[in-house]
Amino acid sequence: MIRHIVLFKFKPGVSWDDPRAQEAERVAAKVGSEVPDLHEWSVGRNISGRPIAYDFAAIGLLDDEEALERYLVHPFHQEAIRLWREISDWVIADLEE
Repeated sequence: MIRHIVLFKFKPGVSWDDPRAQEAERVAAKVGSEVPDLHEWSVGRNISGRPIAYDFAAIGLLDDEEALERYLVHPFHQEAIRLWREISDWVIADLEE
């Protein structure tokens, strides 16, 4: 199994008050129900005020690297990427479980 973790940090001038951030969050929450390869999908806003903290996280569970590749190119996931790319930078980690 592969645990896919993505942490998003807003670009300067973007906050949760921005309608683009709210739309990106709404779409990200639906990725788990739209991408069949995902066994688990969890998203949420960061609650820490520490300066090193990121603003949003998405965590998924997939069978293997082939499933991860299908997830990455899935059209709904690509739409989520488009929305987040406009307002944030992100880092990822893919962990074998």
